[in-house]
Amino acid sequence: MIDLRLLRDQPDLFREAMRKRGLDPAPVERALALDAARRELLHRVETLRAQHKRLSEEIRRLGGAEREARIEDTRRLAADIKREEPRLAEAENALGGALRAIPNPPHPSVPEGGPDRNATVRVIGEPPAFAFTPRDHVELGTLLDVLDVERGAKVAGSRFYFLRREGALLQLALVRYAVDHLAAAGFVPTITPVLVRRERLLGMMGGAQLDDQMVYRVEGEDLALSGTSEMALGTMHADEVLEEDRLPIRLCGISTCFRREAGAHGKDTRGIFRVHQFDKVEMFSYCHPDRSWEEHELLLQVQERLWRPLGLPYRVVDIAAGDLGDPAARKFDIETWMPGRGAYGETQSCSNCTDFQARAVNVRFRRRDRSGTDIVHTLNGTAVAVTRTIVAILENYQRNDGSVAIPEPLVPYMGGLTEIRPREPARTP
Repeated sequence: MIDLRLLRDQPDLFREAMRKRGLDPAPVERALALDAARRELLHRVETLRAQHKRLSEEIRRLGGAEREARIEDTRRLAADIKREEPRLAEAENALGGALRAIPNPPHPSVPEGGPDRNATVRVIGEPPAFAFTPRDHVELGTLLDVLDVERGAKVAGSRFYFLRREGALLQLALVRYAVDHLAAAGFVPTITPVLVRRERLLGMMGGAQLDDQMVYRVEGEDLALSGTSEMALGTMHADEVLEEDRLPIRLCGISTCFRREAGAHGKDTRGIFRVHQFDKVEMFSYCHPDRSWEEHELLLQVQERLWRPLGLPYRVVDIAAGDLGDPAARKFDIETWMPGRGAYGETQSCSNCTDFQARAVNVRFRRRDRSGTDIVHTLNGTAVAVTRTIVAILENYQRNDGSVAIPEPLVPYMGGLTEIRPREPARTP
C-alpha cells in the first residue's frame, strides 16, 4: 500500500507513476477525494467526542436542573457520535480500498512503457548449436521416462504432471543446490505455509481484491493457496517492530506454489513451463530503507552466482514500468534460453517492493538513534523455480541419442549421476 501522507504531499508523483505504467490516474483522484471526505468526517467526530468529554466533566460539578440539562446534551452528542462513527468507518474502508488500487511508483530508472520496452542489461552464454534437430522437453521427458503430462492431466487436469525417476531426483537436486547456495550466503532456510490468509495476500500482492484468475481459494475458509513463498515470508513479521540491528533479515523460502493461470489460456500450454503447481526456492529480505537498492543489486548477484555454474545461457532484463506487478518499484528478470521455444523464457525475477508490502502488513523497525518507528523495505528474488529449470536443463543439455547430461554442480545431488539415458534407443529426429 502506498504512503497516504506522500500522496497528499506529492500527488503529481503518483499521477506520473500511473502514466509511466500506462494506467489511468483516476484511482489517484479517487483516493484524494475520499481522503478529503474522511478527514472532514474525522474532524466532525473528534469535535463531537471532545464536546461530549467536556460536558461529562462539567456534569460532575453541577446539580439540579443545570445538571439534568447537561445530561440531556451529552445524550444528544452521544447519539450524534453513534450516527457518525459508522459513516467514518465506511469512509476509512473506502479510502483503504482506493489506496490499494494504486500501485507502487516505479523507480526513476525503470524504462517507460509495456513489455516491448523491457531492456536487456546483459547476455551470458550463447544458445547451443546442435548438429541435429533438438527435441523439446516434453519429447525428451517422455523418451527418458522422467515426465508424464498425459497422466498428470488425467489425475488433476491440464497443466499438471508427474515427475518420475531421474526427473524426481532432479527436482530434489535443484532444491537442495539452491538451498545450500543461499544458506552459505547467509539466507535462513525456511519452509513456509502454503495457505495464507486473504488479508495477508492482499497486502503482499496489492490491488483492491484477490485476482481469482491467479489465486486458488479454499472454499468456506478465509484462506488461499500461495503462488510463492514470498507471501508467507513477507507476512511472518506482520504487526511486529523489528530492531534496526537485525536488518537485513534474509530468508530462503522453500515451498510448493499454486497458480490458477486462468488468464493464460492458450499461452505456454505445452509441457511444464507454465503449470498450476510447482516447487520453488525463494530469496526474501526485510531491509533498512537506506540500503534497499544495494540489497536489490545483491539479490541479483546471488541469483547469477547460483545460475552461472549451471551453464545455461541467459540474459538479465530490466522490466519496464507497464510490465511491473503492483508491489514492485523495480524488477529484473533472468530469462534462460530454451531450445524448444526457440527463445528465452523467464526463469527468475528479482524485485524491490520498497515500503509497499510492509506498510500494508505493518512491519516496522525501531531506529537506534531516535524515537518512533519506520516501515521496512521488502525485496524478493527467485533462486530456483523447479519446473522451468528442468525445462531449460533437458533442452540445453540434450544429445542426439536422446540422453541428457546433468550440469556439473548438480551431479553430487544426483548421487553421482552424470546423465539421464533413454529407457529405449531413441529414433534420430
